[in-house]
Amino acid sequence: MKATATCTQQWIRRYHPKPERRMTLVALPHAGGSASWFHPLSARLGPDIELLAVQYPGRHDRRHEEPVEDIGTFADRITEALMPWDGPVALFGHSMGATIAYEVARRIEAGGGSPAALIVSARRAPSAVRDDRFHELDDEALLREMRVLGGSDAAMDLDEELVRLTLPVLRSDFRAVSAYRCAATVPLGCPVTALLGDSDPRVTADEVGAWARHTSGEFSLHVFDGGHFYLADHQEAVTGLVRSTLEPHMS
Repeated sequence: MKATATCTQQWIRRYHPKPERRMTLVALPHAGGSASWFHPLSARLGPDIELLAVQYPGRHDRRHEEPVEDIGTFADRITEALMPWDGPVALFGHSMGATIAYEVARRIEAGGGSPAALIVSARRAPSAVRDDRFHELDDEALLREMRVLGGSDAAMDLDEELVRLTLPVLRSDFRAVSAYRCAATVPLGCPVTALLGDSDPRVTADEVGAWARHTSGEFSLHVFDGGHFYLADHQEAVTGLVRSTLEPHMS
């Protein structure tokens, strides 16, 4: 199966094209998030790592499209959109994006390829199942959940009307996360690096550490000060960690 140009253009945002890249890093945002959340990381990575930020349907320039409510469908479409890229490819997912990144990695390996690395952030391992049902909350309760998480895209700094317009997309994403169950019986072959904020209200260190069970390669866990969106306060340190993780795999 070949990716169509339309599929790639729909799903992938290139903020800083790098013709001399030696590694491509695919970045997948959190529930309710958009590709632009990774713009700062894209700018910081240097000339040899190009970041491809994934834009999910239902937000920003794809706001008129129906949201996806199935993690497997997310992974299928993103895997297809990545087909035109050659050279080493790594994956970086935050929160819901980590789960999708894992499923994309599984599909790449099933197709005979191998991601250079999988970097997962602020997300429990697929084997650490919780019965979260945030999508069933009413609007006010869902807004409170956004405040608890405290992310930039959850921001209460935004106009109240605009925030409420994002709730259907957020609810759809939470529905996809709630329904997800890992069907894999064989661990990934690529190395997995896990990142966590030490005061994350929705993820524990044990749950993130359980990612070690999902790879036969190397595993490492890195804990930062902060909550679910610790990355905003540690951009330089996270960029350095990403670079040090990817450099051994650059062509």
